[in-house]
Amino acid sequence: MKTGEVPTVEPTAAKAVRRWRSWLPAAAFAVLVVVAAAAPLVGYWLFNADDQRLVDLDVYRTGGQAVLDGRPVYDFITPAPQLLPFTYPPVAALLAVPLAWMSWVEAQWVWTAGVFLALALAVRYAFRPLLERTGQSRDWAAPLLFAVLMVACTYLMPIRDQVRFGQVDILLVALCLADCLARRPWWPRGLLIGIATAVKLTPGVFLIYLLVTSWGRDHDKGQRQALYVAVLTAGLLSVLPFLVIPQDAAQFWFSALLDNGRVGANTATTNQSMRGMLLRLYWPEPLSTLLWAALVAVVGWYGFRRAKEAYAAGDTPTAVALAALMAVLLSPVAWIHHLAWVVVVLGALVGAGRDRVRLLVAAGVWLYYVVPIPWYGVTIRAAEIPVVSPVIGRIVQNAFGLGALGLVWLLGSWLPRRRERGRAGP
Repeated sequence: MKTGEVPTVEPTAAKAVRRWRSWLPAAAFAVLVVVAAAAPLVGYWLFNADDQRLVDLDVYRTGGQAVLDGRPVYDFITPAPQLLPFTYPPVAALLAVPLAWMSWVEAQWVWTAGVFLALALAVRYAFRPLLERTGQSRDWAAPLLFAVLMVACTYLMPIRDQVRFGQVDILLVALCLADCLARRPWWPRGLLIGIATAVKLTPGVFLIYLLVTSWGRDHDKGQRQALYVAVLTAGLLSVLPFLVIPQDAAQFWFSALLDNGRVGANTATTNQSMRGMLLRLYWPEPLSTLLWAALVAVVGWYGFRRAKEAYAAGDTPTAVALAALMAVLLSPVAWIHHLAWVVVVLGALVGAGRDRVRLLVAAGVWLYYVVPIPWYGVTIRAAEIPVVSPVIGRIVQNAFGLGALGLVWLLGSWLPRRRERGRAGP
């Protein structure tokens, strides 16, 4: 530039167009990568034997059909060989009515697309610091990184099971993440947590999360308001069915909810909650119940306390991840697909991607939940090798639940120390 020449400033509109042109091809390529990577998984389960295909979606759809037909929602079961009952709150049956309007084939494709849209939303919020940091240097890099993260999360075993069973968990993850991590939500914060809690009770742990982060010496008025909205929303959606399907609503809250056997064998390997692990020891029921109550108290106290500390320190993703793990560990039943919350944990561990050790730990956690480790435990136990089968086999069978306990410590104790070490470094 010659002396005295005024530097040229690129107009804002022109800069936006240039960024859009560089971002759009990368975004289109990212979509193709995700579709290509997910196609084998989707194709396998959507073209599997009909009686093994998206069996939980069949439960939702049949529940919606029962509402349309005026039949008792909690008395029906799906066709053989599954014979599964409807186990969700009555408002879920009302929300499932649109599924009953569709053909079975249409419902499968619509629901599967919804699973991946919800996963995309969850990945966007869980890994936002990393994606934003990547996009600051190169506009086109963020969509490509997003595609890599989507593919990685798609093949986590709990996410694979979302596609296999046609499950709703990843949608609940997306709702709670959006409510907790959106910077300027256009909805009243707490609304989505209330909806998720009304549809399936386990996201109710986020009501406790909002409570512990809104009360105390450093209380947050925004969190308190979100708590009020979430409680009001969950309450209204729970009362609504009493006006529309009153007999079904009464049957759920005063009968079906108290029957743990409705959701399946609580001792099955797929139940990776703390209660499930204790039940598989086959100790006397009073002893198992007492130990479970003690563990719920200790783990719940530690998890929510650490979540409050993380929130106070400005690390909301870690706080949310800790609350998410409580949804798995404290629940009486937590099937492997309930561990879809591990997407949130991975995002909290990765952070902005500046710490190589955190990245390596996150990679290890990812691999741990990609491999179907609990089923290896079943194989070891079936081998009937003295000592190995009853001891090692049992530990391996509980791998995902034990891993969730380890993740609570990792996020609650190790990560804060690692973060402080990074700040104290050169």
